[in-house]
Amino acid sequence: MIFIKDGNLIRGVRIFLILAGIGAIYIAVRFVTPPSALGIMLIFIGIVLTAIGGYASRAAMLGLKPFGSSYQKARKSYD
Repeated sequence: MIFIKDGNLIRGVRIFLILAGIGAIYIAVRFVTPPSALGIMLIFIGIVLTAIGGYASRAAMLGLKPFGSSYQKARKSYD
């Protein structure tokens, strides 16, 4: 299955990442009552997933390609 199209994550993957991140944070806050390593890990994972989905959504909205191969062209230009 293709997850990256035209240098950006496809819409379904972006939505899934955001919802999975929010879900992980919700589970950590709601069901892991005492502060534990599991709760902290779930919150951290949730924040990371939500951030990746959010940044990819912003990049798609602005027409940027964060997952493209343009960095290779830039690297070659410095040689």
